[in-house]
Amino acid sequence: MDTHRRTRVSAYALALREERVLLARLADSSPVFAPGLWHLPGGGIDHGEQPVEALTRELYEETGLEIAAAHLVDSRAYSMRRGGVDWHLIALFYAVELTGDAAPAVVEVAGTTEAVEWIPRAGLDESTLSPAAADGLRLMAARA
Repeated sequence: MDTHRRTRVSAYALALREERVLLARLADSSPVFAPGLWHLPGGGIDHGEQPVEALTRELYEETGLEIAAAHLVDSRAYSMRRGGVDWHLIALFYAVELTGDAAPAVVEVAGTTEAVEWIPRAGLDESTLSPAAADGLRLMAARA
């Protein structure tokens, strides 16, 4: 196995509330996309884990919020080079409904997320988004 080539399958949440989208800002420890970019909450699916289970776990770690319902919308693949690794990321996008109306807050300590916010969709600058977040926003717009 070439240690410089990795494949990762991840599940991401498309959460919308009052024309604001839930986004997580990537920390320096982000393995695939550049730190500082806004990204969709979610992440890697562990060995033996179902995608929705991973999405539920990752969403809670990154936002402190819980999923009431999740529906698979689409998938995309990305090729990225970061930290000397050629990544092939397969992203599963889920439209989610969240329980309650609590404010989001990062729960995981020393994870890949440094901040989380509900951000107005209007006027989002695509240059501040990860490629997956940009695609996720386009998928949300297509569903509206």
